[in-house]
Amino acid sequence: MYPLRWMAIGLSIMALLSVYPILYTFWIAFTNYGDGHLLTEQQSIDTLGRQTYLPEGGYTFSWTAFQTPEEEFALWLIGEDGTSVLAKPGEEPQVITDPSQFGPLDDDGIPLELEGYTRLTRLQTLPIIDQLGAIEFGEGDDIVRITNLDSAATTVQRYVYDPETDTMVDEATGTVYTPIEGTWTADDGSTLPAGFWVGVGLDNFTRFFSSSAIAMPLLLVTIWNFIFPFLTVLTTFVLGLFTAMLFKDLPGHQIIRALLIIPYTIPALVTILIWRGMFMEPIGVIYTTLVNIFGASPSWFQDPFWAKVGILIVNLWLGYPYFMLVCSGALQGIPQDIYSAADVDGANAWQKFWSLTMPLLLVAVGPLLVASYVFNFNNFNVIYLYNSGGPPIAGASTPIGHTDILISYVYKLAFAGTRGADFGFAAAISIIIFAVVILITLFQFRYTNMWEEAA
Repeated sequence: MYPLRWMAIGLSIMALLSVYPILYTFWIAFTNYGDGHLLTEQQSIDTLGRQTYLPEGGYTFSWTAFQTPEEEFALWLIGEDGTSVLAKPGEEPQVITDPSQFGPLDDDGIPLELEGYTRLTRLQTLPIIDQLGAIEFGEGDDIVRITNLDSAATTVQRYVYDPETDTMVDEATGTVYTPIEGTWTADDGSTLPAGFWVGVGLDNFTRFFSSSAIAMPLLLVTIWNFIFPFLTVLTTFVLGLFTAMLFKDLPGHQIIRALLIIPYTIPALVTILIWRGMFMEPIGVIYTTLVNIFGASPSWFQDPFWAKVGILIVNLWLGYPYFMLVCSGALQGIPQDIYSAADVDGANAWQKFWSLTMPLLLVAVGPLLVASYVFNFNNFNVIYLYNSGGPPIAGASTPIGHTDILISYVYKLAFAGTRGADFGFAAAISIIIFAVVILITLFQFRYTNMWEEAA
């Protein structure tokens, strides 16, 4: 256990930043956690219990606040009939028949000061209005609460919880609300806004696989999610290998390689935004150049096909320097005498490339190809920064676009949904993505072993 003294901090940070979010995601996936269901049941009851209303026969007042040096407050209230009332927390409100007993009055008949209290101006009241609104002035049935900057009223609690029947009663209308899957629901279908989270079992996973409303858009996104990393890895590897072989023996190839690596050194965040600007209509460099040469340019953001092409171009620019470096190193590790033997056997350049270079290269680069596929399978940055997954899929019931991949779709569900955040559903999809990545990783181990055996 002695080495743990050195590892404890690192393990603690790993548990905090990696293990805990994973476990939390699994927990959320089996709940209805999201907008409208962010509270526990007790928190929901407490939240609704703080709501008030003005009952029949209640009174409304204009108010002026007074404060002691100890930050205790009092209200001077003037009713609709002109009656003056002094209200303090925890004390019976006093009807004042002669306000002048407190000293000089202003034009509205309000004392300029109270003994031990300082009168607050409207400007002084504004920063503490929330604090004043939480205070109950008076006691018993004569509770006065500030409702806004101009008025206060003898309000009472609107929603009362009945623990025996587990229902919420609206005292203003008499409507009874029963909790159904974390939502306070009346017999007529009306609901209260402060719902609470509950366990829903496999409902989020079932919804993912069976919901007819999202089935077709989700199918399109899933198909694109597999095609996007495949084309990205294919194009970046081919261009990286081509440049590595092209400049392998040229004079000054070190300088050329250094220049070609520049796209890899610039942060992807900046590069993606620059490419987005170059494609943008009507002032982007690429857009205007194509218009000047061909008279027209594709709609890089509105047309689904060209939006996907644009993302692949951006990812090609970001990814080819990496594979150029990898392939340059791998090519140097291939024994040159096998090429001499191939020349003796009469092999041409293509035969040497496909029969010797590629098999030996894949042994070294193969695991990196699969790792790159896994990375791009969840490459949220390029999708979100380029066009936020757009253009939108028409008729979809959830926020989803033609260039969305599953991880960007999860983000939209969790944080950008038109019906509010749906963390439970998003967590369920995250787990499904996690399972897919596991399968890809297992495939990686098996397939790279085959390459090694073949070599």
